Amino acid sequence: MKELEYPFSAEYILKKRKSIKKSLLGEENQRRIQKRIAILGGSTTHDIREMLELFLLNAGIEPVFYESEYNQYWQDVMFDNPEFTEFHPDLIFIHTSTRNIKDFPRMQDSAEEIDALLENVYAPFAQMWDKIADTCQCPVIQNNFELPWYRLMGNLEFANPHGRIHFINRLNEKFAQYAGTHKNFYINDIHYLASCYGLQKWADPFYWHMYKYACAVLAIPELAYNVANIVKSIYGKNQKALVLDLDNTLWGGVVGDDGADNIEIGQETSMGQLYSEFQEYVKAHKDLGILLTVNSKNDEENALAGLGRPDSVLKPEDFLVIKANWENKDRNIVEIARELNIGTDSLVFVDDNPAERHIVQTQAPEVKVPEMEDVVHFITTLDRAGYFEVTGISEDDLKRNDMYKANMERKKQEAGFESYDDYLLSLDMDAQIAPFAPMYMARIAQLTNKSNQFNLTTRRCSQADIEGFAGNPDYITLYGKLNDKFGDNGVVSVVFGHQDEGDETLFHIDLWLMSCRVLKRDMEFAMMDELVSKCRDRGIGRIKGYYYPTAKNGMVKDFYGKQGFTKTGEDAEGNTEWEFIIPEEYEKKNRVIRVHEAEEAV
Repeated sequence: MKELEYPFSAEYILKKRKSIKKSLLGEENQRRIQKRIAILGGSTTHDIREMLELFLLNAGIEPVFYESEYNQYWQDVMFDNPEFTEFHPDLIFIHTSTRNIKDFPRMQDSAEEIDALLENVYAPFAQMWDKIADTCQCPVIQNNFELPWYRLMGNLEFANPHGRIHFINRLNEKFAQYAGTHKNFYINDIHYLASCYGLQKWADPFYWHMYKYACAVLAIPELAYNVANIVKSIYGKNQKALVLDLDNTLWGGVVGDDGADNIEIGQETSMGQLYSEFQEYVKAHKDLGILLTVNSKNDEENALAGLGRPDSVLKPEDFLVIKANWENKDRNIVEIARELNIGTDSLVFVDDNPAERHIVQTQAPEVKVPEMEDVVHFITTLDRAGYFEVTGISEDDLKRNDMYKANMERKKQEAGFESYDDYLLSLDMDAQIAPFAPMYMARIAQLTNKSNQFNLTTRRCSQADIEGFAGNPDYITLYGKLNDKFGDNGVVSVVFGHQDEGDETLFHIDLWLMSCRVLKRDMEFAMMDELVSKCRDRGIGRIKGYYYPTAKNGMVKDFYGKQGFTKTGEDAEGNTEWEFIIPEEYEKKNRVIRVHEAEEAV
């Protein structure tokens, strides 16, 4: 819904919240994942909950909320409030602020007394987080602290240990250190939010003393939007690729008319500097694993000439796909998604031309299309939209662009073989299939939230969930990592499930997924062979699999049948159940991939 995308009108959303929610819930063919979210507040949180619900619904997440009583966030956790513990949250958001700090340094305090005070303020938070990790075992989003809205000592507040600003900065650093050493713990940076919003407006004391709101009412949508971006990232609702126009988007002017020598880029003019800064911002996304592509109405020769200028930050090799032609841009976008083998809902289309944006929005409404009106605001518009919110960086993220380039090389090679089996053998594939390992937990959780096409049950898991399955003796867990002569594909497949409580010879597959990068490479057969081996080690003779149809996973509708399962049930919605009886002489299905198991302690 466009009204909920950045930049949005906070006043409009607050005023129209009921009708917006009704419209969102009334959307047809909208399959959302359901998540139980606990909001533990040090101030009034009712409006935050309502705003957060709208942004999450718009992102494909249907929340069910628990909301603590006013300022009972610590007590709910530490004293095991039955209502909270029985809620069994999938995620917890702790909304505290500088208003919840009761003790600040006094001018007569010594350095040692200030250090002790810092520990006394910090300790209850760490105790609460540790208990959540032990009992709830779910992701936690914790606000850091915004700056005070007044400065008793003026500029000295920043440097003097007695200053409140100095004290809050030290507290925020301790929060950051905890986040850096604890998984499934994320900071909602209201320090930055309040600064961007305007501290005087954000912390208007009227709203605190009248309603116990930690920020102004009009700032609440901004706060909720920022939290929603973190939640979206945790559950894999981020975008994956930028689709970029060229003329007046990556440089000033029209390269076909002005020539590559006369477009505005580089340090010679203020306008050229703006475009260069934007290119630097775009290029930095490659390090996060974001895929870069071009979609421009241009002759390819002119497009490459513009990108080939010595002072262009972005070069042709930075892009996985360059569509410089005279096709409609919505058609090019569909083709880009096909070539990358990702959904069009994973794309962000960046174009200065409102007519082109309108066409793409109309013809491909699932594509994110920010309003890019003025190069002065390009970075702010993209940055604040939260399309690529990062909650963790895996090794695969850092190598993603290289992985996609290698995959495109594989496709080129495939065309040169008459026999598909010969092509697969030519890839010289080597797989590592093993139980979930600590070093891959983040990537495994990421896959469960991002894989849609080859995902039989589309179950979404946090890293805490994955770690719980790995530590449960009733579960069998497997990840698959694939290498070939073109490079390392990383972790590309995940299977896990549990033994039946009443019949230990029966195993239920809870989730089976695979990255689309390795479709039709026989990795699914290699995973099946290893799953059967693990089941036989436990005396399991039957495996049950489940397929739950979605708008995107139709390609695996008959997957279990191809693996030798027999369909045992189907309901009116197309949900199917399958069973595989493990034969005494099981014949392995994988014939082209060499498989080995890594040490489980890795």
